Amino acid sequence: QLQLVESGGGLVQPGGSLRLSCATSGFSLDHYSIGWFRQAPGKEREGVSCISARGGSTTYADSVKGRFTISKDNAKNTVYLQMNSLKTEDTAMYYCAARLHYYCEGYGGAYNDWGQGTQVTVSS
Repeated sequence: QLQLVESGGGLVQPGGSLRLSCATSGFSLDHYSIGWFRQAPGKEREGVSCISARGGSTTYADSVKGRFTISKDNAKNTVYLQMNSLKTEDTAMYYCAARLHYYCEGYGGAYNDWGQGTQVTVSS
């Protein structure tokens, strides 16, 4: 059974940092690409970043480029999202999702399995 469990969210001031973790089980990161998505109240779900199964290539939404970094540790079956220079508009529930494909896609419909999410709130 595929499982994804997010952690690391919380309350942080603007300009601060958080590192989200997506602990996975039941499958190999060698075969699944992992995406991070977020959804704020009243807004549509947005693709934030993705790391591919093959080669570990990464993609980012324009809104987070230069501030967020995605990485993975295959041995620990965990994907990370380092978020720096956080802004109030980054406030959202953040989800990780798995796609049985070597390469990433930017839309949520391409992902079959999702975690429960972790809340990130950026506020002074």
